[in-house]
Amino acid sequence: MSGPADAWRVLPVGALVLVVAGLAAFADAALAPAPGRLPLVQRLGVPMSEAARLLRQRRRGVVGSDGLLRVVGCAGPLVVALLMAVVVPFGGVTGADLPVGLVWFNAMDVVLWATWWLAGWGTNSAYGLVGGYRFLAQAIAYELPLMFALTTAGIAAGSLQTSQIVAAQHGTWFVVQMPVAALVFVLSVAAFTAWAPFDHPAGRDAAGGLLAELSGIDRLLLLVGRYALLGVGAAMSAALFLGGGGGPLLPGWLWSTVKTAAVLLALVAMRHRCASLPAERFMRWAWLVVLPLTVLQALVTSVVAATGR
Repeated sequence: MSGPADAWRVLPVGALVLVVAGLAAFADAALAPAPGRLPLVQRLGVPMSEAARLLRQRRRGVVGSDGLLRVVGCAGPLVVALLMAVVVPFGGVTGADLPVGLVWFNAMDVVLWATWWLAGWGTNSAYGLVGGYRFLAQAIAYELPLMFALTTAGIAAGSLQTSQIVAAQHGTWFVVQMPVAALVFVLSVAAFTAWAPFDHPAGRDAAGGLLAELSGIDRLLLLVGRYALLGVGAAMSAALFLGGGGGPLLPGWLWSTVKTAAVLLALVAMRHRCASLPAERFMRWAWLVVLPLTVLQALVTSVVAATGR
């Protein structure tokens, strides 16, 4: 940002992230398997009724829990989502168009590791601690492929600035040139959100893991942050690999909305159609299959960029 005037552009980002989080929650409720074939209208009311219930619910805690760490861990995902969103281009506008936007986005993902860990550690619960350890194991597996996916987009555009990456897709979207990187990035969004099939840190076999001992406002904050991360990740996917706001006839903001919604719906649908993947199996696939493929994709993209073909 070049001055105080530009700083005000960051403020609408927070409101937009909350709106996207709400839309993700409604989409999740709409696509969830309906017990007893509930009408769609009733399913769409579930997020609002659940939020109202959690706001009324008293906090409960385990003896010896650390209140400060629990609050930091529960509010952390939402804060990280806001910090990620400032470098996400939306309809040709970026809250903070940093020259190292890709590095910033990836750095916030690493900060997210600490927030998920604190959410489990702060409750002083064995289940929460197991969930925290599971997320760290999962994070180690997805982080390198995610870094190479981001790097590949940067190499093709010749810039780490997210707006420049969108501009570089004027002719062809990067999802066509680098499908492996695009797929890996979308799956990484599900992984850093602890979203199915990578929701083992919040698995039922550990009584909910990271969510086991959370109630009231703590649980609500963490769930809102989770949906916000999902929405921001979908918007970044649209910017890096689907041309952002680029497209014929429609204005840029509408193209960004359509593309973000498409990725978001795919992630939500995946949650309800894929079984949870244990961390050890996920790590095996990440190290032996996914990482070599992303490195190869980055190498091919580098050769193409260097030769100008």
